[in-house]
Amino acid sequence: MAENIKRPTGTEDVIPRDIHKWHTVEKIARETAESFGFGELRFPTFENTDLFMRSVGETTDVVQKEMYTVMAKETKFTLRPEGTAGAIRAMLQNGLLNEAFPQRIFYLISCFRHERPQAGRLREFHQFGVEMAGSASPAADAELISLGKKILDRLELKNIVLKINSIGCPKCRAEYNKALRSYFSAREDELCDTCKERLVKNPMRLLDCKSPICQEIGKDAPLILDHLCEECSDHFEKVKKYLTAMGIEYTVDPKIVRGLDYYTKTVFEFVTTEIGAQGTVCGGGRYDGLIQQLGGQPTPALGFGMGIERLLLVMDKQNCDYLVPKKCDIYFATMGDAALDKAMELCRELREYGYFADHDFMGRGLKAQMKYANKIGSAFTVVLGDDELANNKARLKDMDSGEEKEITLDDKFTGNFDSYYIDKMLSSLDTGADDLAFLPLTGEDN
Repeated sequence: MAENIKRPTGTEDVIPRDIHKWHTVEKIARETAESFGFGELRFPTFENTDLFMRSVGETTDVVQKEMYTVMAKETKFTLRPEGTAGAIRAMLQNGLLNEAFPQRIFYLISCFRHERPQAGRLREFHQFGVEMAGSASPAADAELISLGKKILDRLELKNIVLKINSIGCPKCRAEYNKALRSYFSAREDELCDTCKERLVKNPMRLLDCKSPICQEIGKDAPLILDHLCEECSDHFEKVKKYLTAMGIEYTVDPKIVRGLDYYTKTVFEFVTTEIGAQGTVCGGGRYDGLIQQLGGQPTPALGFGMGIERLLLVMDKQNCDYLVPKKCDIYFATMGDAALDKAMELCRELREYGYFADHDFMGRGLKAQMKYANKIGSAFTVVLGDDELANNKARLKDMDSGEEKEITLDDKFTGNFDSYYIDKMLSSLDTGADDLAFLPLTGEDN
């Protein structure tokens, strides 16, 4: 017997009974972004490797340890480890940055990093991201943060803390790097091999090292906030002022540097302590130099990414509500070939109106069909046999209440079923049930 092939380590399957959770996050994120003026962008899963080398940074963990790269003939391609670089490349290549500013896009994508799998950290993970290009105003920073908070609030997440920092511009970062080199050089022999290289090329990356030894050494390192130039300091003060004006609570955390080299000035994270070490559910910031670095004109920009798997971990932990999964609206239990023919005809008609209609495919007996209808949670059932076909009438049964009503099998069937179905949904609303998000289309809407 052949051995079963299993999914790769660090990946997950999403089966039908769980997909409504993903749909909840995606729907709320998409709708909220659109209400802030963002439009959806779709771009390739893989890019030329140079794109990530130039943007993410050669000294980052992502580039040094985590990227999935393949050689296709003489070209290196990499599965995207994050969304911003590919999104900016797409905006440049398609002329979006030649249009009116600000340009605002969002995306729902899968990303790939070769990391040690654990809760909230997978090798293939999914991300909702937004990017805004064209505005250097600190009001744009606050606007983007407020968008992230709005999504989290609509998902009804609790105990999420906003942490913000500024990591300055190239001017003040040069002075800060000098201070870091001076601090870490005193204990260079204790640093991991990667950080010894970073000490020369990019000292700020030492603050992002995952090694416990390097983290311990770095806990008293100089703070970037003490080295900001006047412009960056003023920008950060205004970001804080705007957040306060919008009623958004935050904590200044000078240890936040983010893990990618393209960030400048404002960086931020929404963090929870409820899912272990991987508690950042949303992170982002400003990257004013990236567009020019990728071949465009100097253009300020900023963005953030939300890990969908991490959001779902928190939502499950906090028992948040999800959209109600679609269930069968009406099931036809049939006896005989003629009844099956009629059931197929009625299902086709009902599906044209947006209903989830079903019938037997397994040759079950009537009792087994009714058990199946109950198992799949069908709202209504209809039994069709010779008598029903001869009289052109059948009994429509409400599976929750057990109430039955006579319904004709002629061309008025769908219209009559509409009224019964909507009455049922409205009565369920009266008892505190969920909204009518999944009501079928009516004939007029179709």
